[in-house]
Amino acid sequence: MENRFNEKNEKEYMQDGYTIVKGMFDAGEMEAVLDTALEDEVIRRHTYGRKDKEGHTTKLALWYALGRDVYSNIARSERYLEGVEKLLGGAPAHFHTKLMQKEPKVGGAWEWHQDYGYWYHDGFLYPQMLSVMLALTQADKKNGCLQVLRGSHLLGRIDHGMTGDQKGADMEKVTEALKRLELVHVELQPGDVLFFHCNLLHRSDKNNSEKARWSLISTYNLISNKPYKQQDPSCYTPIEERYQGRVRKDDTARISEKDAHFLH
Repeated sequence: MENRFNEKNEKEYMQDGYTIVKGMFDAGEMEAVLDTALEDEVIRRHTYGRKDKEGHTTKLALWYALGRDVYSNIARSERYLEGVEKLLGGAPAHFHTKLMQKEPKVGGAWEWHQDYGYWYHDGFLYPQMLSVMLALTQADKKNGCLQVLRGSHLLGRIDHGMTGDQKGADMEKVTEALKRLELVHVELQPGDVLFFHCNLLHRSDKNNSEKARWSLISTYNLISNKPYKQQDPSCYTPIEERYQGRVRKDDTARISEKDAHFLH
């Protein structure tokens, strides 16, 4: 039986800006998802890179619409949504999902940032948004796991500017936050799930190991937080059908190039 989001997770999230559910998906499920992703030609065609300030590139593919594929089954799974709904305080919409691909030896760093540092300028007036990250492979210090500043979501939104191909948080504010808040390396096993607030400061190092770090990150928005700028309708469309099942290797459909609404 998989582990589920509980009251302890909710309390941790409110206090720290993040919480981890260990083993939400089992090893067989993670093998099925990773095998599907590795062989997915559509994902490969829509994968692009983001350079860090040193010029190293991390690859990702991002799409908006939920379909009948394995990634969508995870994004609309009851395991996710029972926690997302509690944390947002109402009905969630799926904003987008991205497959992060930090390859061995070459996968670049991500600078300090808040996700809402981007999304505020996309027209979302309220930080009623969060992300759920599923580790498809082991994530540790060697292969550039996520780093967070515990409790930094309480700082509010920080101004962001460009660093390489990435938007990064104002380092004057980050430097002061580093003096006051605990830096945590979020080390995960395949199947572990991280829920984190859109104002949580986070970053990651370059992958210096021989092992890839792949993760699937789904982002959710409170339906009433409809952006005033044009965005994909996914961000205010109710998730009408929740996925109750277990991910199985014999029914892992791949993503639809036509229907997924990939970011180009």
